[in-house]
Amino acid sequence: MLLLVSAVKLVAELALLALLGQAVLGWLAGAHRERNLFYQLLALMGRPWVRAAGCLSPSFVLPQHHPLVAMCLLGVVWLAAVLAKISLCLSVGVAVCR
Repeated sequence: MLLLVSAVKLVAELALLALLGQAVLGWLAGAHRERNLFYQLLALMGRPWVRAAGCLSPSFVLPQHHPLVAMCLLGVVWLAAVLAKISLCLSVGVAVCR
Protein backbone atom coordinates (compact mmCIF):
# COMPACT_ATOMS: atom_id res chain seq x y z
CA MET A 1 0.00 0.00 0.00
CA LEU A 2 2.87 2.32 0.80
CA LEU A 3 4.31 1.72 -2.67
CA LEU A 4 0.99 2.63 -4.31
CA VAL A 5 0.66 5.85 -2.28
CA SER A 6 4.26 6.78 -3.08
CA ALA A 7 3.67 6.14 -6.79
CA VAL A 8 0.55 8.33 -6.83
CA LYS A 9 2.46 11.07 -5.02
CA LEU A 10 5.32 10.83 -7.52
CA VAL A 11 3.04 11.00 -10.56
CA ALA A 12 1.26 14.02 -9.10
CA GLU A 13 4.60 15.73 -8.41
CA LEU A 14 5.86 15.11 -11.93
CA ALA A 15 2.65 16.39 -13.49
CA LEU A 16 2.62 19.47 -11.27
CA LEU A 17 6.22 20.27 -12.11
CA ALA A 18 5.56 19.79 -15.84
CA LEU A 19 2.59 22.15 -15.75
CA LEU A 20 4.48 24.70 -13.67
CA GLY A 21 7.51 24.48 -15.97
CA GLN A 22 5.29 24.90 -19.01
CA ALA A 23 3.72 28.01 -17.49
CA VAL A 24 7.07 29.57 -16.61
CA LEU A 25 8.63 28.72 -19.95
CA GLY A 26 5.57 30.01 -21.79
CA TRP A 27 5.86 33.27 -19.89
CA LEU A 28 9.57 33.56 -20.67
CA ALA A 29 9.37 32.56 -24.33
CA GLY A 30 6.36 34.72 -25.11
CA ALA A 31 4.89 34.43 -28.59
CA HIS A 32 7.57 31.98 -29.75
CA ARG A 33 6.75 29.35 -27.14
CA GLU A 34 5.17 26.92 -29.64
CA ARG A 35 8.50 26.62 -31.46
CA ASN A 36 10.41 25.86 -28.25
CA LEU A 37 11.30 22.18 -27.97
CA PHE A 38 11.25 22.13 -24.16
CA TYR A 39 7.88 23.86 -24.06
CA GLN A 40 6.49 21.21 -26.41
CA LEU A 41 7.93 18.44 -24.22
CA LEU A 42 6.39 19.92 -21.08
CA ALA A 43 3.09 20.40 -22.93
CA LEU A 44 3.19 16.73 -23.94
CA MET A 45 3.72 15.68 -20.32
CA GLY A 46 0.89 17.88 -19.05
CA ARG A 47 -1.63 17.32 -21.84
CA PRO A 48 -3.36 14.24 -20.31
CA TRP A 49 -3.94 16.06 -17.05
CA VAL A 50 -5.26 19.18 -18.80
CA ARG A 51 -7.65 17.06 -20.86
CA ALA A 52 -8.84 15.25 -17.73
CA ALA A 53 -9.40 18.61 -16.03
CA GLY A 54 -11.38 19.74 -19.06
CA CYS A 55 -13.62 16.70 -18.79
CA LEU A 56 -14.11 17.14 -15.04
CA SER A 57 -14.68 20.88 -14.98
CA PRO A 58 -18.11 22.41 -15.61
CA SER A 59 -18.92 23.93 -18.98
CA PHE A 60 -18.61 27.53 -17.80
CA VAL A 61 -14.88 27.09 -17.17
CA LEU A 62 -13.04 28.45 -20.19
CA PRO A 63 -10.60 26.13 -22.01
CA GLN A 64 -7.65 28.44 -21.32
CA HIS A 65 -8.26 27.87 -17.59
CA HIS A 66 -8.08 24.08 -17.83
CA PRO A 67 -4.34 23.99 -16.97
CA LEU A 68 -5.07 25.91 -13.77
CA VAL A 69 -7.89 23.47 -12.95
CA ALA A 70 -5.49 20.58 -13.61
CA MET A 71 -2.90 22.09 -11.26
CA CYS A 72 -5.51 22.53 -8.53
CA LEU A 73 -6.79 18.96 -8.92
CA LEU A 74 -3.26 17.57 -8.94
CA GLY A 75 -2.49 19.62 -5.86
CA VAL A 76 -5.42 18.02 -4.07
CA VAL A 77 -4.31 14.54 -5.21
CA TRP A 78 -0.75 15.26 -4.05
CA LEU A 79 -1.96 16.51 -0.66
CA ALA A 80 -4.17 13.44 -0.21
CA ALA A 81 -1.22 11.19 -1.09
CA VAL A 82 1.02 12.99 1.39
CA LEU A 83 -1.56 12.64 4.16
CA ALA A 84 -2.08 8.96 3.29
CA LYS A 85 1.67 8.35 3.33
CA ILE A 86 2.02 10.06 6.71
CA SER A 87 -0.83 7.96 8.07
CA LEU A 88 0.68 4.75 6.72
CA CYS A 89 4.13 5.60 8.02
CA LEU A 90 2.77 6.32 11.48
CA SER A 91 0.85 3.05 11.54
CA VAL A 92 3.70 0.77 10.40
CA GLY A 93 6.52 2.75 11.95
CA VAL A 94 8.68 5.52 10.64
CA ALA A 95 11.72 3.23 10.29
CA VAL A 96 9.92 1.15 7.65
CA CYS A 97 9.14 4.22 5.54
CA ARG A 98 12.75 5.18 5.09
